[in-house]
Amino acid sequence: MSQPRLSPILTRSASGLPGGEKAHPLPGAIPEESTTKDGQDVVPETKPGRFAWLKLDMTKSEWDILIASTCLKLLLFPAYRSTDFEVHRNWLAITHSLPLSKWYYDTTSEWTLDYPPFFAYFEKLLSIPAYFVDPKIVDLNNLNYGAWSVVAYQRTTVILTELVLGAAVLKYIRGAENPAMQRIISASLFLHPGFLIVDHIHFQYNGFMFGILLWSLLMARNDRKLASGFLFAVLLNFKHIYLYLAPAYFVWLLRSYCLSPTGTLLPSRFLSLANAVIFVFLVSLGPFLLMGQLPQLLSRLFPFTRGLNHAYWAPNVWALVTALDRALLKVASRGQLSGLNVNTSGVASTSRGLVGDTVFAVIPAVKPIHTFAITMAFQTIYMGKLWTNTSYKSFVTALTLCGFTSYMFGWHVHEKAILLVLVPLSLLAAEDNAHFRTFMIASVAGIYSLFPLLFTPAETLIKIIYSVLWTIFVLKPIHRQVYQFPRGIFAVIVDVLERLYLAGFPLLQLFVTLFPLLTQRRASAQASSEDGSVDEASAMEFLPLMLTSVYCAVGLVWAFVRLSFVYLIRKD
Repeated sequence: MSQPRLSPILTRSASGLPGGEKAHPLPGAIPEESTTKDGQDVVPETKPGRFAWLKLDMTKSEWDILIASTCLKLLLFPAYRSTDFEVHRNWLAITHSLPLSKWYYDTTSEWTLDYPPFFAYFEKLLSIPAYFVDPKIVDLNNLNYGAWSVVAYQRTTVILTELVLGAAVLKYIRGAENPAMQRIISASLFLHPGFLIVDHIHFQYNGFMFGILLWSLLMARNDRKLASGFLFAVLLNFKHIYLYLAPAYFVWLLRSYCLSPTGTLLPSRFLSLANAVIFVFLVSLGPFLLMGQLPQLLSRLFPFTRGLNHAYWAPNVWALVTALDRALLKVASRGQLSGLNVNTSGVASTSRGLVGDTVFAVIPAVKPIHTFAITMAFQTIYMGKLWTNTSYKSFVTALTLCGFTSYMFGWHVHEKAILLVLVPLSLLAAEDNAHFRTFMIASVAGIYSLFPLLFTPAETLIKIIYSVLWTIFVLKPIHRQVYQFPRGIFAVIVDVLERLYLAGFPLLQLFVTLFPLLTQRRASAQASSEDGSVDEASAMEFLPLMLTSVYCAVGLVWAFVRLSFVYLIRKD
């Protein structure tokens, strides 16, 4: 008879025993390292270490992971950095050089402040030591400053603030029913390739903010729901993209905290939660509300002048729809489908969503109201399930699906938003084989979808080798723990197709690497010709990006369908 598998998502009691049992000493048991004084056994006191007041309680392996990962991040200081690096440097300058009343009005740089006030306050705090490191960092007119001092300082702040994430994943281990498996999941989160690519090379502060999210989810796991709601309100005022997850928090807190099991409103709890949330928003928005600047602030946070797709199509449903539109246009341009009406403005569109409305050539246009309605429709379905089952596992799954739905159907979604799915989904990875398969497909496709962010040759090997190593050291032990052989012919077919899909990524990477080299050689060989072949080669320049987006979209859409099915069909 097999021993029941422990779930890493569940907690254990303070005694460390399942079911809340208390540990009792065995009769006649002798304390370890005991001494005898006056005929009685006495356990000698252990002197606290020099850093005991920090209460780090870290094992040697955890210290090794922290030190090794920090060394790697330090080595990446000279690596490629995107325009986001200058964005955050400019925000340091804005918050340091200007009074609060001008933060959301300044247009000295094109990279205007467009994050909520808590992040602006956060930049203000970072600007104080920045001034002492190098005053030019916080000079408002010193645009595109790239001295070594600003590079070292800003990259160091990412490493230090990411410790919020590190502390959260450590706490997850301490309370887990299955600490060994949770240790793997926690390490996978702290070492996630998404954070390495987006934060430590491309440059952002996602690790810090996802650390706040994980602290909120940790409070939820520990049944501290008021603290969980408070932390999520704080997170919303750091970055408004987390509004994607708000429906799950709203339903879960209302049903499990503010209402009794019979559905009766609990006024004291409702008022406590409302006061906590209102307090957070007053601290954040209050100064701007008093200055009459709330409309200006909101206009910065929610610009609606962008297209359906980002310049690089985020691999979601709209990437597949856009690819279908391109394919139908090709067919229509050859006269094979004479009944199709072709929109000439859609034919001219190439980047599909840099600025302005996205226009399809063949497929009817998609408006923001359409994406909003589809997103809300799917989220309502999941919230109905969450209302009937407010367990922690149900909450985390519903939260993940809220982020997934917004990613799949949202307006002008950035590829980096996939972290809203991958981070909470990681907490479910070792639940069972169904959740693991979903996690595996979503992780491989989601991480690969971030590769185009790093397009310079020097970082290509880094992102590939690091992601492959992460995949091996994370997926292999979880697979060994939860794998079940598929039952039934349909399950076998699905299993084979999923394996074939994952096996396609090395081939895709090979194509993405070789195709630009082949087209360059062909273009240079025919540069003197006048037959239009060079223009054709130029038109094919973005084919690797399109294939990356479409191929990753197939896997992520399937993972979305998979997780939705598992959540809605199962009763647990």
